[in-house]
Amino acid sequence: IKVELLEIYNEEVRDLLDSRSGPDGQLIKLKVNSDDTVRNILVSTDNKDEVSEILELAQKRRCVKATKSNSQSSRSHLLFTIHFEVDSDTESSRRKGCLRIVDLAGSERLEKSGSTGVLAKEAKHINSSLLALKEVISKLQAKEKHIPYRNSKLTYLLRDNLGGDSKTLAIVCCSPHVNHYHESSNSIRFAYDASKVELKNDRVFSA
Repeated sequence: IKVELLEIYNEEVRDLLDSRSGPDGQLIKLKVNSDDTVRNILVSTDNKDEVSEILELAQKRRCVKATKSNSQSSRSHLLFTIHFEVDSDTESSRRKGCLRIVDLAGSERLEKSGSTGVLAKEAKHINSSLLALKEVISKLQAKEKHIPYRNSKLTYLLRDNLGGDSKTLAIVCCSPHVNHYHESSNSIRFAYDASKVELKNDRVFSA
């Protein structure tokens, strides 16, 4: 089993497993080739405790800042991938697969969050990538031939998960507070649209 941890910050793919990364370190930017990143770090793991340690380390290196709406606002999308290989006991074959968990940064209204300068730039990239994801899901739902995966790094990296031979589950977190009605209603509509997408082999995009 091997794991990788990436974040998409301002439309740049960054490696959170690189020791030089983090709030006080360098921005380790990666190129994207096909639907994979190039030369990012993969770490071998033997048990869930090691995976938990890697996740904790990545969370410390992830870009998180305070806004008026959220004291710990994620300024990037996090992509955590587990790659695994399984040998068959009855056949001389090996199967490969992966589990990808994506923590999306929430959409942000500048007048509410009070973001300016760098924070406003981050919010712009977050919102544009979420709009690209919404458009991809809308096109998949309509079963159109052309799906605009290339409109953002997020959808390009997730194209096999969104439209490939895979099982995809979306978990949407909503706030019951009246001040967050706009954000919560948008999240619920997104979940509804996602639940209508059919993937290959009659598998469903669940939300």
